[in-house]
Amino acid sequence: MSQTTIDPRHLRAPPKKKLTLSWADERVRAIVWQVLIVGAVVGIVWWLVRNTQHNLEVRRIATGFGFLTREAGLPIGESLIEYTPANNYLRALTVGVLNTLKVAVVGVILATILGTLVGIARLSKNWLLSKIAAVYVEVIRDIPLLLQLLFWYTILQSLPPPRGALNPVTGVFLSNRGLKLPWLDWEVGHSWALLAFVAGAFATWLFTKEMRKRQMADGQPRPIWPAALGFLVGLPLVVWVVGGAPVGVEWPERRGFNFVGGLTISPEYFALLVGLVTYTAGFIAEIVRAGILAVAKGQWEAAQALGLRPGTVLRRIVLPQALRVIVPPMTSQYLNLTKNSSLAVAIGYQDIVSIANTTLNQTGQAIEGIAIIMLVYLTISLSISFFMNWYNSRIALVER
Repeated sequence: MSQTTIDPRHLRAPPKKKLTLSWADERVRAIVWQVLIVGAVVGIVWWLVRNTQHNLEVRRIATGFGFLTREAGLPIGESLIEYTPANNYLRALTVGVLNTLKVAVVGVILATILGTLVGIARLSKNWLLSKIAAVYVEVIRDIPLLLQLLFWYTILQSLPPPRGALNPVTGVFLSNRGLKLPWLDWEVGHSWALLAFVAGAFATWLFTKEMRKRQMADGQPRPIWPAALGFLVGLPLVVWVVGGAPVGVEWPERRGFNFVGGLTISPEYFALLVGLVTYTAGFIAEIVRAGILAVAKGQWEAAQALGLRPGTVLRRIVLPQALRVIVPPMTSQYLNLTKNSSLAVAIGYQDIVSIANTTLNQTGQAIEGIAIIMLVYLTISLSISFFMNWYNSRIALVER
């Protein structure tokens, strides 16, 4: 029996059906429903805006963001930039945003490290280690975060005063005033060295990308570590020496009823960071465990047949494949950690929520204050989502 092959070029697309102004046409119905829904949404938004404006006018409540330029008179315990109560509300809110970012960025990094280690420990062949990790995950996830924050804050407040501070390591003190650590006496040379390190990291990334491109072209591997060492260590070191080679270190010392010098981590920030990291790490651990289990056992068996060590198999073969499963739910946990940082108001840490609440209480600008809080969290969350989506697309499998 002969088979007839049809040339695809001779195939024609079916003719498009003309749009008729009839309710029987599904395209007309779709357009009508979309117009009605959009109109309803616009109408509701317009009614809310008009109703809000009317109520504000009746109660003679001022609106607008002009209050941002007025003197705040708001004391803030810790800030990353210079601030005094004589500064305006815009400066105070900026301090709050930076304090929120300080918690979110450091918390995401530490929670990722701790959660990954706990997730791997749950899959360990060591029975004791596996059970300890399992108990940690179950206990941490079943206790509300607010209670954990209050628990850690109470623990820190019950520590001895500075005169009887715990001194586990030379130069490190833990008391009810917080954690004191040695810190660099920061000078201009340090700033230039840090800038050189960032530039070196970017140069290392470009160099690695170029070397891998050449390896894909000719199949010849090229060492990357000498150039990386020069960019990441040599370049900042040279800049540091040229900048005067500052080596001053501030050591905390007891003076009177407190400490002077060094880096101070307040009890509020410390309790918030510990609570957020330990809580979020419990969820990340389960995500990591699920991602590793999603990799086929044949990958382990093939790597073991080649004589590779378990640590090398996990680091070089399993985890890179597991990332494609881990990254999407991990993004949600990063967003949760950032939004959960708003609970800082319960333990007295002055983040954007705390400072904005005080601002709206002093100025009466409730709508503007809430809008600022929403805008800050929306911007941070969208930034995290954009970065994680970009990273997820970079590690996605590419079909050949």
